[in-house]
Amino acid sequence: MGVKTLNIDFQYQQTGYWCGPASVHNVLSARGVWITQQQAADELPTDVDGTDWIGQVTNVLSSHVGWYETKEMPNDPVDRVIRVARGVVARRCDDVGHECVTTVDVEGDVVPEQIALRLRRHYFTVIGYNSDNQQVLIADSAGFAPTGMYWLSFDQLATLIPPKGYSA
Repeated sequence: MGVKTLNIDFQYQQTGYWCGPASVHNVLSARGVWITQQQAADELPTDVDGTDWIGQVTNVLSSHVGWYETKEMPNDPVDRVIRVARGVVARRCDDVGHECVTTVDVEGDVVPEQIALRLRRHYFTVIGYNSDNQQVLIADSAGFAPTGMYWLSFDQLATLIPPKGYSA
């Protein structure tokens, strides 16, 4: 299968707490839907404490394109999450070009160095995968990495999802 990536109008988040609105913008841009981060923040809603729940992201995405679902994984073992993540990313990118927004709870997790350990939760977008080396392409509006996009292994992604969830 190889590498599959989606084109987005990538934007860094405009405030320290708008990772949710920036992720919503980035996802919708791949579908040809253009909303500002301010509009996304209003619709979520997002305040100075951020966006509380992945279901809020799902609701906004669904209101614009009609097919997103929230998948919460509070107690799922990592091996199950790995299988789910692989299936979601491959199916979404291959079948219809959908994107996945995930929220992570980094406290206590072994996380990629790009993600600051001080965060309680963070949203980013999965916009592609490489089936040859089992990696996903992340569009991360926070700018922790030298660029806004970086690759993670499926295993790394899977350790970041529980106990929160994702929209797909």
